[in-house]
Formats: sequence, C-alpha cells, structure tokens
Amino acid sequence: MNMARPVVAIVGRPNVGKSTIFNRLIGDRLAIVEDKPGITRDRIYGISDWNGKSFSVIDTGGIEIDGEDTILKSIRVQAELAIEEADVIVFMCEAKSGVTNSDEEVAQILFRSGKPVVLAINKVDNMKRADDIYEFYSLGFGDPIGISGSHGTGLGDLLDAVVERLPEKIDDEYDEDVIRVALIGRPNVGKSSLVNAILGEERVIVSDIAGTTRDAIDTPFERDGQRYVLIDTAGMRKKGKVYENIEKYSVMRAMRAIERADVVLVVINGEEGIIDQDKHIAGYAHEAGKASIFVVNKWDAIVKDDKTMQNFETKIRDHFLFMSYAPVVFLSALTKQRLQKLLPVVQHVSQQHALRITTHLVNDVVSDAIAINPPPTDKGRRLRINYVTQVAVKPPTIVVFVNDPSLMHFSYERYLENKIRAAFNFEGTPIRLFTRRKSENEG
Repeated sequence: MNMARPVVAIVGRPNVGKSTIFNRLIGDRLAIVEDKPGITRDRIYGISDWNGKSFSVIDTGGIEIDGEDTILKSIRVQAELAIEEADVIVFMCEAKSGVTNSDEEVAQILFRSGKPVVLAINKVDNMKRADDIYEFYSLGFGDPIGISGSHGTGLGDLLDAVVERLPEKIDDEYDEDVIRVALIGRPNVGKSSLVNAILGEERVIVSDIAGTTRDAIDTPFERDGQRYVLIDTAGMRKKGKVYENIEKYSVMRAMRAIERADVVLVVINGEEGIIDQDKHIAGYAHEAGKASIFVVNKWDAIVKDDKTMQNFETKIRDHFLFMSYAPVVFLSALTKQRLQKLLPVVQHVSQQHALRITTHLVNDVVSDAIAINPPPTDKGRRLRINYVTQVAVKPPTIVVFVNDPSLMHFSYERYLENKIRAAFNFEGTPIRLFTRRKSENEG
C-alpha cells in the first residue's frame, strides 16, 4: 500500500537558522540527484526519519515572497502556508535575541491554528546560553527545547518531541491493482481541465473521496477494465496576489500528491513553454522514484508545422536531462485532441514501474556490458563486479555487489544503467542502482 507521510514545517522569523536545521534533519537524502544535470538545487522540501518514523520536512525560509512585502508580512504568510500543509510545526526562535515582536506574531498565528507545535530555541551553543531559553515559556507552547544547528546538539530531543506528535500513517484505501495517478504542475497549466477531460461523460465510479492530504481530491474511475484514481491538487484556499506569486508553494502541494501516486503526470503549458518551476516540480517526482509522463497541454493553441512536436520534445529532453526515461504526450484538455493516447501510456509506465527482472537475466546483461567495456582501473586497482540482483520495484531497485564500492565511478554506474535500460526498457520509471561490497560469506 502507498503510505502518506506526515508533514513537519519549520517556521520562524529570518536568521534563526531554519535552513541549517532543515539540512540537518534531511541529512544527505537529496544527494541522490544533486549530481544529475538539470535539477535546480534550492530545496524547501525533504524527507527525514527518526526511530523508524518517516516524515516530510518543509523549510518555510525557502518560500519566496514578493520584494514589496514587509519582512513581518512575509513571515506571516510563510507561517500561514505551513499551517495549511503541516501536521506538526517546529516553531524556531533564537536564544541570543530573546523573544521578539516577530516571534510573538508567529506564536499568535500558530496558537490559533490548533496544530501541534514544538518550540525549538536555536543557537544554544554553550552552557551560558542554556538559561536563555526560559523566557520563551511566555510564548505558551510548553517546554522550549534548546538546540544548536551549528553543533548539532539537542536535535535528538527535538526529533523525539516531533515524532511524539506525528499522526499515525494512513493507508490509502485502494487495492493494489488500482493505478494512482497524480497531476502536478505549476498554476494554470490546465490540471483540473485535464482531469475533467479524462473523466468526460464516461465516469464509471463517480465520487469525490477526500484524500489523505488536505486540499487533494481523489476521483476513482475505470476504463477498459483498468481501475484508476486521479489525485488532483485543488487550488489554494486563500486568494490574493501574495499567495498566487509564491511560486514554490505549488511544490509543497505537488509533493503531497506525488507521495501517494504510482504514476505522475507532469503537466506543462504548451503555449508558455518550460520554465524553472517545471523542473523543480518534476525533480521531486524523480527523487520520489515515481513513474512519470510529461503531458504537454494546450497543444491545440500552438501554430504547428511538421517539426513543431519534435522541436518541443527536444526542448523537454534538454531541460529535463535527469528524466530522459519519461515519455511525452501532447494533447489538449479543451478539445480532447490526442487525449485517447494518455491512459495507455499511463498503464504502460505503471507496468514498467513494477517490473521485476530475474537475477539470471540481469546478470547476463551486466556480464555482456562488462565484456564490451570493462570497468576502469583506479591507481592500479580494478572494480570487480561479482553479481547483480533486483531487490525492489516501484521504482526498480538494483544492487550491484562488488569487491570495493569506492572503485565504482559514477560514469560506469551510468553506463550499466543505460545497458540495463536498453535490455529491459523500463520506460517511464527511474531506476535506483546501488553498489554494495560483497561479504565473505556470500556466494
């Protein structure tokens, strides 16, 4: 079953060290794709776990507000956005400056929300600072927890308090043979129109079930004997210029949908073309290991010649080098042009995402790859690949057992992945390739 991770948001005024704590909580989990070309590096969303509980973390300091807004208004907006998304809020203050007006402003917003709040006082870097945390009792959130982002102290106590307040994971209420399809993309690319076009007049199971995430609508339906659920992120509750202009906010919404999906439709506005935010959003689908399809919507509005589609696909490949495996579907939700091509591709990439290759077959492919292009030597030592096996699906995850993992160069790992893809396709899905040392007692 897919599981919806709870969300923890880090909230507080500027310069209290939110991003430092965010980076410590998510550790090196983002390093998986940092060396892949084309992924933008600034992050506000990551995954952490503590004592066996996994949760998503939002760094609200990464939410950009228009320059015309005052700092106080910016803080207030960030806090309100976090409240909408989060299950638990880490309210960060800073020991040296004591309780400020901005702290009290944020405290009032959080207190009214009724959400569980953990009060963390950062920059408690020595024993002298330890006594400075007591004045923060006045904020009304119980025991403040002294932490140091620079030294890493107190984080265990902080994580204990966070995990204690997390809701239990909720199983999706859908059978394993149901394909969960999330539609993601920046505002105004036509996600809701695409949902309506897919459902059309042929709705089989017509119901709106509240999903495990706020502001997401799950719509189950059946087509040609296959059951699906469309997960569409609804619009923001609050309207207004300041909210509509926070481009990274849509990333938070997208992540909640991605978490629960098997297949992610990355919807791009064909009229406007590709912008950096599209790469942000698609990058999260890739990191989450989901099957993905680029859907270029509003294709009816484009003046075309015989090379227009090919040129647009080339642009997608150039911008999304890290997702070369994802097919591209051009369509129009408005006119339903080419719409019939979408669900067969969804079904195909879902099957590829769950594809399992026998150990015998994958070893044959890797052996042939080694024969064609042996691993390079490093200071006279050569990488020796003992055997390869697939250990998981969704996404396909392959472990390569070797004599010394440090000898596996990134370029050779990429070479092996390309050979595996050439043999077994895996269209539409990322592959996870891990290198492990072969222990003495293994065959």
